[in-house]
Amino acid sequence: MSDRIRALLTRRRATLLTVAVLLCLPPFYLDAFWLRIGLFSMAAAIGAVGLALLSGTAGQLSLGHAFFLAVGAYGYTWLAGDPGPGLPTALAVPLAVLMAGLAGGLFSPVAGRVKGIYLGIATLALVFLGHHVLLTAESVTGGFNGRSVPPLSLGGFTFDTGDELTVLGVPFGAEERLWFLGLALFALTWFTARGLLRSRPGRALAALRDSETAAAVMGVDVARHRSAAFVVSSMYAGLAGVLLALAFRRVVPDYFGLVLSVDYLAMIVIGGLGSVAGATAGAVFVTALPLLMTRYADQLPLVAAPGSAEGAVGPTEAARYLYGAAIVLVLLYAPDGLHGLARRARDRLRRRRTPTTTQDTVLPSPPPPAAAARPKEHTP
Repeated sequence: MSDRIRALLTRRRATLLTVAVLLCLPPFYLDAFWLRIGLFSMAAAIGAVGLALLSGTAGQLSLGHAFFLAVGAYGYTWLAGDPGPGLPTALAVPLAVLMAGLAGGLFSPVAGRVKGIYLGIATLALVFLGHHVLLTAESVTGGFNGRSVPPLSLGGFTFDTGDELTVLGVPFGAEERLWFLGLALFALTWFTARGLLRSRPGRALAALRDSETAAAVMGVDVARHRSAAFVVSSMYAGLAGVLLALAFRRVVPDYFGLVLSVDYLAMIVIGGLGSVAGATAGAVFVTALPLLMTRYADQLPLVAAPGSAEGAVGPTEAARYLYGAAIVLVLLYAPDGLHGLARRARDRLRRRRTPTTTQDTVLPSPPPPAAAARPKEHTP
């Protein structure tokens, strides 16, 4: 291994360690509002990474992502709650993720044979079907009013405010505890997704996105890889649904509608298709924007506070207008999203830092080659 590669790896490890330390600090300094924004953003990032693998890497359009989030959220609530099996919450989490993957597996034959807008319309049916089931299956979902979410407990440690806990003089409530759980789940999502993209199946999915004919000629099983991408994306969505349920502490059917699926499409488009970092950036942007506008609505022009007179633009609607405009701007001027913009800015900064030889610099000219010695001619 060369010194340059070793230095690059050391720099990356130092960067990851610095980012990890910084992400562990907010519970000690920020209040509950900012921690909730962070929790919702981490849950959205997990789901957006799964959709980015499906739509950005495999090139498959899905409008049913909200359905699989609902399977994860309600699956955990039912498995760990009463009525329900009442399983340990630590066991209910992976089972809920597997339930979402199973739901994706049942739909995967369709995903393996349909593509493009046709798959988008087919997955759209999942949202309406799922919403109907959530409203009618009251014994499992609680109907229109939803269900309370059992708090997660790991090894006797509960992620709620039931017992008093103080760390370094800071009281740790539900948000502070869930913050570190969200970080762990997001880190798991980040590294597994990046590993998948760099692996042979990830390269096969990228080949499918570029040209199915060329991928089939190279030996890629098109239907099998499409189905596998749909199942993996569903499991990421199920994990995001579990974290959302724990953060909300109550799940209701109206949250898992078509608008949520459109929000996730906005996340991956704004962040950059096929990029884990881009999906994360888009998730933070789309999730945090309406919450921030709701809090600071009285200080923003043309935005009315929640509950104001009719005809005024509320913070939620204003936020949707803004990231709708952001989608248009990204499609027109930055098709690779926020991730592409950041990459180009980083490359430009590196080029400015790299020392270059100017034309005014006079370089010493190399010495002329020595003249070849000729043998002395003999005179007669």
